[in-house]
Amino acid sequence: MRHFALALALLTTACGTESVPETVAAEPDASTDAAAEPATNALCVHMGPQTPRDIASAAGLNTEAFPLAPEVSEMNLCNIHTHTNAEHKGPGFSVFVSDADDGGFACNETPNLSDAELAPAPGAYEGVQPGDTIEVHWVHTSCDATPGQGLGACVPEGCSDPLLRVEAQVFLVVNNPGALDFTTMGYGGNVVDGRHQAKSIPSNTGDPVLFRGSTTGPSYDQSKCSPARVTWNVRPACAKLDINSLHRWAEDGNVFNETHSHGVRQLVTAPELLAPIE
Repeated sequence: MRHFALALALLTTACGTESVPETVAAEPDASTDAAAEPATNALCVHMGPQTPRDIASAAGLNTEAFPLAPEVSEMNLCNIHTHTNAEHKGPGFSVFVSDADDGGFACNETPNLSDAELAPAPGAYEGVQPGDTIEVHWVHTSCDATPGQGLGACVPEGCSDPLLRVEAQVFLVVNNPGALDFTTMGYGGNVVDGRHQAKSIPSNTGDPVLFRGSTTGPSYDQSKCSPARVTWNVRPACAKLDINSLHRWAEDGNVFNETHSHGVRQLVTAPELLAPIE
């Protein structure tokens, strides 16, 4: 059943699916950039649209449709986590880093940071240092869920086939108390009209790009896909974030038990695995 596959995918974030997806050989594409998967990989074309993607391109051939999730104000925040380097590629974060698990994309402004912004700032939040790019995911669910550790918090027992929505923002991390404060974007028990909500999510980094996709993370690639169905809303520009606020978020003991930034899933480039952006 689909809801079982979805719950399994969310609860086992370090593993792929146990079933073997139907595959098709990928066609070589000489125009694909350095972030592309090897052309010899087999594409899991029957697993639904995948994420991450280049949000500047609306092209996609995967037409498997599922209902778009409602606005976040009508859902419950269930998890917040970060990835070191951007998983998506966008107008403001198009600098390819590498194809490793800690690769992905960096903010375009990275080479222009000052020595002060790059000054070391050790602290409680691991896997990030000044000059790094991170992608933050605010995960929301249609379930009557309480925010908690891991994506399993988004599919509590008794809730099957939830609608899921991820609000994503890419940040350039700097050592500057005048930059954005991540603790103002956390949860901290914030409940609005009976729903768990983030304190805030950036609203001045361009019009978010809405599309259908999946869960991400380094466990997946173009031949081992995520079966989860997720509505994505990705903002196209970077914003500077004070690294000291990330350390405070970890030190304060956030309910998500997030103390380190996660790896990335490499960009999905095969049109057969991408939903068209409407």
